[in-house]
Amino acid sequence: MKAIIQLTLGLFSFGLLTGCGEAIDHEKIRQNGFVYCGQGGPYTFNPQLTDSGITPETLSPQLFDSLLTIDPDTYEPVANLAKSWQVDESGTVYTFNLRDNVAFQTTPWFTPSRALNAEDVVFSFRRILDSTNPFHYVGGGIYPWFNGIDFQNLVVDVSAVSKNQVKFVLSRPDNSFLSSIATSHAVIHSKEYATQLELRDDKGMLDSHPVGTGPFYLYEYQFNDLIRLKQHKDYWKGQTKMSQVVFDISNRGTGTLAKLLRKECDVLSAPLSSQLPVIESREDITLTAKPAMNISFVAVNTSHPAMNDSRVRKALNYAINRQNILDSVYYGTGTQAYSILPPSSWAYQKDTTQIRYDRNYAIALLREAGYSKGLELTMSVPLEPRAYNPSPRKTAELIQANLADVGITLHLLTDDRYDRTDSSANIDLYLTGWIANTGDPDSFFRPLLSCDSKRVGLNVSSWCNPDFDFLLDLALEVDKKRYRLNLYRQAQNILNEQFPVIPLNHGMQLQAQHHSLKGFKVSPFNSQPFDNVERVK
Repeated sequence: MKAIIQLTLGLFSFGLLTGCGEAIDHEKIRQNGFVYCGQGGPYTFNPQLTDSGITPETLSPQLFDSLLTIDPDTYEPVANLAKSWQVDESGTVYTFNLRDNVAFQTTPWFTPSRALNAEDVVFSFRRILDSTNPFHYVGGGIYPWFNGIDFQNLVVDVSAVSKNQVKFVLSRPDNSFLSSIATSHAVIHSKEYATQLELRDDKGMLDSHPVGTGPFYLYEYQFNDLIRLKQHKDYWKGQTKMSQVVFDISNRGTGTLAKLLRKECDVLSAPLSSQLPVIESREDITLTAKPAMNISFVAVNTSHPAMNDSRVRKALNYAINRQNILDSVYYGTGTQAYSILPPSSWAYQKDTTQIRYDRNYAIALLREAGYSKGLELTMSVPLEPRAYNPSPRKTAELIQANLADVGITLHLLTDDRYDRTDSSANIDLYLTGWIANTGDPDSFFRPLLSCDSKRVGLNVSSWCNPDFDFLLDLALEVDKKRYRLNLYRQAQNILNEQFPVIPLNHGMQLQAQHHSLKGFKVSPFNSQPFDNVERVK
């Protein structure tokens, strides 16, 4: 993670992106753009290098494109940079046909001489897969989302069949492959740009000064202050309605809601549920709420002695009053979790037997495990509100009170960006969550709980169960959906016996914007491209 932070700092000091902390001129921006606030700053501008945060969730769809995208209604992968594809009979060879005349962005640091072709796709994926690729270790060589789904062992080869045709060879059939390359992490970079950077020994700029085919390009970045994107005039889907978008990532002055009310922001991402009555009372603000593929949960560090006992983990599960959290934190914008999967998932299984509030049973389990005299634990608590948890600190305090009621003393450690790969951190519990990039159940189970995910640090519970992994692998290979459904139900049964993670609640994706802004696309996943957003007077 330190290497990624250094990229951001390096970008701040590089002369191509200017900025000295000047205040945002909102009135000037409103003439041809809008200001977006409510998220923290980036570690990097390359979504391949991170698993969450503003880069993959909001910036990536503006800066980059992927071969496919996920349909927000059917959750199925659909054409994007690839206009069509074929799969062989074995289910292991995928051939993608690319669109013609897709232009890369022209930026102050790069002017493309050609349109996107197969070599760009090959380079973008080989950087992740091939440890001998000159760019593989740039930024630390960790690709957390891809490592979490075992992508490097799934894809055997990526090659250019022709100028506009790319072939992927898999080691095994995989029902989630198309969805995986449709996410905001699976972006396409310019091979021509990368070659120029390699020749002048400045490879880090690929991640700090991005070049993609998306509707906007990065124009300005002021560290902990703002990110300014400008219109990509040769965007393959047509010019955007707005000529610029500014992301206010500063923490100075008033809070984000106050900025929205004072018209210092036009769009507020993920407002707190407690702020909704104020927002809804304003005639000049539109509030959109949409179901989301997410989950808020407590990850239990099973490598710690007490947490390695499934009875203790079960006790924690029974001790937490989820309904109280819903009432106090979500204000009607969430639903109680009965599985790691959200209710909109086709593999969802509601388990009201194992996942419920039962204080007496929790006390009995702790007594049986040898902790009748109490237990002292620590929990890492993020500070930034997310769609799956609009107020992490308040959620943590309610959990703290619940656990105190069964004899557990819980110390809260507020750290917004803990290093998941730091195994030396003496933390028992992590209050965290997950926003899926696809509708496939594998996009929840594998990154969060597989043995491969544990090895790369994404699985913060440090839990590894070969039987669970076997079910996941088999579910990707079987050719009938009803067989997959049965396998995923068995996987959920294992989780609800072992509780390496304790599901809490599912949140809504909330966004508040000035009523004059129209054209935002609704999706249960991440933000969508802002190419059709416009200001209607």
